[in-house]
Amino acid sequence: MFIAVLATAAVVVLSRALAARLGVPDAILLVVLGAAIAFLPGVPEIELPPEVVLIGFLPPLVYYAAFFSAPREAKADAVPITALAIGLTTVTTFTVAAVLRWVLPDLGWAAAIALGAAVAPTDPVAAISIMKRLDAPVRIVTIIEGENLVNDAVALTAFVLAVEALTTHFTVGHGIARLAVVVAGGVAYGLAVGFIASRLRRRIRDPGSQIIVSLLTPYLAFVPADELGFSGVLATVCAGFYLGTRGEGLFQPASRLPGQLFWEVLVFLLESALFVLLGLEIRVIVRELTGAAWPSAVLGAAAVTAVIVALRLTWTQFIFPLSRYMPGRHIAFDHLPWRDRLAIGWSGMRGAISLAIVLSLPVSAPGLPQGRRGERLFVTGAVVFITLIGCASTLPGLLRRLGLAESDRVRIEYQEARKGVVEAALARLDELIENGEVDDRTGRTFRQLYEDLLDRIRTGFGEDIDKEVTDPLGLRRELVRTQREKLRRLYSRGKISAEVLRAVDRWLDLEDPDIREVG
Repeated sequence: MFIAVLATAAVVVLSRALAARLGVPDAILLVVLGAAIAFLPGVPEIELPPEVVLIGFLPPLVYYAAFFSAPREAKADAVPITALAIGLTTVTTFTVAAVLRWVLPDLGWAAAIALGAAVAPTDPVAAISIMKRLDAPVRIVTIIEGENLVNDAVALTAFVLAVEALTTHFTVGHGIARLAVVVAGGVAYGLAVGFIASRLRRRIRDPGSQIIVSLLTPYLAFVPADELGFSGVLATVCAGFYLGTRGEGLFQPASRLPGQLFWEVLVFLLESALFVLLGLEIRVIVRELTGAAWPSAVLGAAAVTAVIVALRLTWTQFIFPLSRYMPGRHIAFDHLPWRDRLAIGWSGMRGAISLAIVLSLPVSAPGLPQGRRGERLFVTGAVVFITLIGCASTLPGLLRRLGLAESDRVRIEYQEARKGVVEAALARLDELIENGEVDDRTGRTFRQLYEDLLDRIRTGFGEDIDKEVTDPLGLRRELVRTQREKLRRLYSRGKISAEVLRAVDRWLDLEDPDIREVG
């Protein structure tokens, strides 16, 4: 384990440096370098226990995605997100299972569905980073992020039921009943954990304790729910979503900055570690794949990759538009142009979640062919690797050719949001001076500071106000509070996106005197 940790750390650092120079996704280099290290003399075979992956990696990854979701945008595009996350994920799971049954005849239906569930959910990390860098339309980004949040829960629920079917006798009626219990129980338990955690975190002021509680939350949602027979993933998603929609009231400004940095680093390390571990397990895969098993493994990987890519493109171009005719009143849903649908269809990379699912599959079970774990790991790893190389490397060119690489949209929206909150602070300052709550001298000083800041924002050079100005009346705290209220109103009215909301919120955190007092 110590060697695995050292190897993972070395590969992550080297991959980050090379990826920046070569312009390729980190994940590709992580797998390649991990495999290279695995074959170095003296490096032992590394095989991670499935329980470690299931409990150690999945809860924080799923929780992070749910916590930082965009609820307003997701609600507005609930129909296309549902069509992709539930419809396409379910169809992909069973289609891939049928293909695997054809390629690997000795694979039972339960095991085939489990593997189908492993490769069904998409990983938007590479796609979203590319789209944000090229400033693609925010609606495409929102749909892909919303799809990823829900399809993880759908795929993992199917995976849990399939693994259960490996060891117990399953009938259709029993499966439907278990699905209802797993889903309803997971949602209810997750909301309960989120509610209790929100009440607890409001009472904690220490930033370190806040971060520790936030780290424990996904495990308190996942593990007990799983032990109770519910969906641990759905419980974690619901807890994260519940807390994320109330994030501004749960973390004090002094906790938000270090808390977000902690989670960004943690998720980056976990996702990187999964790719490296896949590479480190290459030796085990090669050893377990006998000469006779290689053709079926290669054929299975090629067939599954072709099916999931073709199925996603077909779904987004022909099936997906039909979702607008679903019954019910659709909030802010209109027809997506074919260019947008093509970009969404080509953003179906697989990644860390797929690796975590397949690595958590039991090494042996009554319904699993003995000695064939190498095939299962090879097929999933190849699908992840091929989709990353094929889609991530060509997505920037596709977006530019389709005319979806818009320039300066986020920057302009960010600048307008900052201008709006500073203007709100100036209006509040005038109100305080008029009411006699602030003396003229202090009022003039702060008015000059904020007017200078507003001028710099208008010219594109605005950063901070002067933090050295004395503030005996706590005026800066009141003005920051006013700016936060204005920021929430801009978001609730649809003037800014969730991305800009968080960016301006981070800037206001730096202006908040509470952070400097804690520091």
